[in-house]
Amino acid sequence: MFKKIKIAFLMLSISVLTACGFHFQNGELIPQELRTLKFESSDPYSDMSMAMRKQLLANNIRIVEQTDVPILRITKVTSNNEVVSVFKQGREAEKMLMLQVDASVQLANKQTYPISAKVSRTFFDNSRAALAKSSEREMIWSDMREQAARKLISKMVTLQSQVQAN
Repeated sequence: MFKKIKIAFLMLSISVLTACGFHFQNGELIPQELRTLKFESSDPYSDMSMAMRKQLLANNIRIVEQTDVPILRITKVTSNNEVVSVFKQGREAEKMLMLQVDASVQLANKQTYPISAKVSRTFFDNSRAALAKSSEREMIWSDMREQAARKLISKMVTLQSQVQAN
C-alpha cells in the first residue's frame, strides 16, 4: 500500500513538473538593439569564436556583416593550467584549467563597453590513462568555452541600461 502511494506521488510530481511550462531564456532578456549584431574576432574559426557563434544563434541573436549595427568583438582569449596537487612520486595529480575571455560591445553610436568572462575547472590528470585523459581534457575545454560564451551573453543583458540611455 505504501509503495503504491509513493509511485502515485512520484507520477503526480513528474506530471506537474513537465506541464508547468518552464522554458529556457533563449535571449528573452537581451535588449532589442543587441538582437542583431556583427561578430568580430581575430581568428573567426578558433574554438572560442565558434562557441560564441553557437551561443549567439542559440539565443536568437542574428549575426550580420553590416557596419551600422552593434559589434561584439572578442579581443583576447587566455587559457592557462596550473598544478594544484601532486602524487607521492612527484607527478602532477590535479590541475586547474582556467579560461578568460575579454570582449567588447560597440553600440551603433560608437560607444564601446568592455565585458569579460572567466571560467575555471579542476582536472585530475592520471598519466597512466593518458589517451582517455586527453579526450576528457578536450571535452572540459570545450565545455569551458561554451560556459564563457554564455557568461558573455548574460553580461550583454546588463548593457540594457546603457543601450536605453543612448
